[in-house]
Amino acid sequence: MNSEKAIESKEQLVEWFKLGNKDKKDWKVGTEHEKFAYNFSEKKNIFTPADYESLNGIESFLNEISKFGWEKVIEEGKVIGLKKDKQSITLEPGGQIELSGAPLEDIHSACKETNEHLKLVKEAGKKLNITLLGLGLRPQETRDAIPWMPKPRYKIMKNYMPTKGKKGLDMMLNTCTVQANLDYSDEQDMQMKTLLSVKIQPIITALFANSPLSMGKPNGFLSKRRYIWMDTDPDRCGVLKVAFDEDFNFLKYINFAISVPMYFVKREGKYIDCSGGSFNEFFKGKLVQLPGEKPTINDWEDHLSTIFTEVRIKQFIEVRGADAGSWRRTCALPAFWVGLLYDDLALNKALDLCKKWNFEMVEKLSYDVAKDGLKAKIEGIILDEIALELINYSREGLNRRNITDGSGLNETHFLKVLEETITEKMTPAEQLLVDYSNSWNGNITSLIKEMSY
Repeated sequence: MNSEKAIESKEQLVEWFKLGNKDKKDWKVGTEHEKFAYNFSEKKNIFTPADYESLNGIESFLNEISKFGWEKVIEEGKVIGLKKDKQSITLEPGGQIELSGAPLEDIHSACKETNEHLKLVKEAGKKLNITLLGLGLRPQETRDAIPWMPKPRYKIMKNYMPTKGKKGLDMMLNTCTVQANLDYSDEQDMQMKTLLSVKIQPIITALFANSPLSMGKPNGFLSKRRYIWMDTDPDRCGVLKVAFDEDFNFLKYINFAISVPMYFVKREGKYIDCSGGSFNEFFKGKLVQLPGEKPTINDWEDHLSTIFTEVRIKQFIEVRGADAGSWRRTCALPAFWVGLLYDDLALNKALDLCKKWNFEMVEKLSYDVAKDGLKAKIEGIILDEIALELINYSREGLNRRNITDGSGLNETHFLKVLEETITEKMTPAEQLLVDYSNSWNGNITSLIKEMSY
């Protein structure tokens, strides 16, 4: 499909989604994870967010990593990312470093990729006094203390976000996530996987909750990151309501995506501010900023990237609702989803488990888990019971795949950290609060030193 040719109909977009259809034997999994970048001051014994242009800043960091075979991505003369093979390292608004991993055949490969990435950024960071931290939320800084990165799209978002919610800028500057990307075989398979993912996403938020501190003290939440997303932009965030429609399909998702207000259009390497504009009007050649022009597939792909629902569809499915965390948890997330979504029996058992859950119930649960984590309830059942059942379904699915590494271990061992969360009744956030009080005596510098990669 010609990415520069104007889109004339929604049918073209349906065909674009169908290009993502893959035979089961060709399904892969990708992992994306973000980290906060800090500089450490020996004199003040404090970590501060790394800026872009300082000697030990993000620009130098990206340049250092590029020496290891990564190609620089330049916008307006600035290095704003790196790419190598099918991986990319990108820069989030407040200097968060994200790895968008390659589509890989199994969790062993995905976890190896994560490990190699963390080893690389740690080595580069040592040369530049940059420490990387995997948490869902910055533990001590005010929003005003975070430097903005020089990506043109972020300037547009920075101006538009406050018109839609109170916490959009906090989301951009102060949060980090981990997500998994998964394939579908056809429209029906996409529908089933998306519906399950949307329904159980709050349980993932609870299992991975890891943002209980802000401004140097407990903030009253287990996933404050999730709470921040609730007041970001109702047009493009939250629970994907259309997935609950009985006839949900590619066209329904297209209609939803078209209804989401625009941010920008990119032409000749320049970003044109279209914030609040209508993609539907763009379809008709009536976009005020580009009169007479119709969108291309490139414009469509850019627009889809500005939809931030907890589950998002491209030519694969993105599950996006987990706080960033440790290496083990970064590996556990794709393992959990592969076990559930890539095994027909596990998928159907999980769908049956939550068959009565409607949009209103899932939306309420999304709010509840931000504060209560696995102690939240749905249908009167405490989430830790449901989470354990889903983990067991995932384990069964991974066992049936039975893809082993060189030592004979299959992918199920990546779920162990989630099982420990249930048996110990301790989410990462709750463990963090215990360590904050007991091991670190409320000292955030000690926390960052202990928890950094």
